[in-house]
Amino acid sequence: MSHAMSDDQVAGELKKMTMFIRQEALEKAKEIQIKADEEFAIEKSKLVRQETSSIDSQYEKKFKQASMSQQITRSTLANKTRLKVLSARQELLDDLFEKARDQLKSYSEDKSKYQEICKNLILEGLYALNEDKIAVRARKEDYEVVKKSIEDAKKEYKEKISKNIEIELDEKNPQPEASSGGVSIVGTGGRIDINNTFEERLKLLETDALPMVRTSLFGKNENRKFYD
Repeated sequence: MSHAMSDDQVAGELKKMTMFIRQEALEKAKEIQIKADEEFAIEKSKLVRQETSSIDSQYEKKFKQASMSQQITRSTLANKTRLKVLSARQELLDDLFEKARDQLKSYSEDKSKYQEICKNLILEGLYALNEDKIAVRARKEDYEVVKKSIEDAKKEYKEKISKNIEIELDEKNPQPEASSGGVSIVGTGGRIDINNTFEERLKLLETDALPMVRTSLFGKNENRKFYD
C-alpha cells in the first residue's frame, strides 16, 4: 500500500531530478563543446594547410618567374656581350685587311721583286690551264716588267714541263690603272680568265686564311667543334 509523499519528499525528488537533468545537460554541453572544438581544430588545420599550400604555390610560381626572368636577363646580357666582342673582332679584321689593301701598291715599287712576283703568278696560270697558247693582261705601266716576267715564266715552264708555250701580252685589254698590280692569265680563246691581280689574291686570302688569322689573333674558339 503506497503512501502519499510529503511536500518535503516531493521537493527532494524534484531537486534530484533537476540536478540529474542539469548534469545531463552539462555533460551534453561539454560533449558538444569538445566536438565543436575538434571540428574547429580540424577545419582550422584544413584552412591553414590550404593557405600554406596556396602560399607555397604562389611562392613557387613567383620563384620560377624570377628564375626565368634572371635566366633571360643573363642570356640577353651574354648575347649582347658576345655580339659586341664579335663586332670588335670583325672591326679589327676589317681594319687589318684594309691596311693590307693600302700596302698592295708598294709591292710593285721594287721592279726586281715585282718581276719575280709576276713570273710566279703567270706560272700558276700556265699550270692551271695547261694550254699551248695563252694571253697575259697587266697594267700599262707594268708592261716592261711583265714582258720580262713572261720570258722568265716561259723558260721555267719549259724546264719543268719540257714543253714550249706561246705567251702573248694582251695590250688591247690592259688591267685598270687603279689596280694595285698583278696579272690575269687568259686561255681557251678568252673564255677562261684566271684573275691573279693583287686585289683578287687578297680577296682569296681573306676567305682562305681568315680562320687562321682569327685563331692567331684571338685564339681557338672553344665552342667550335669542326674546322675546314
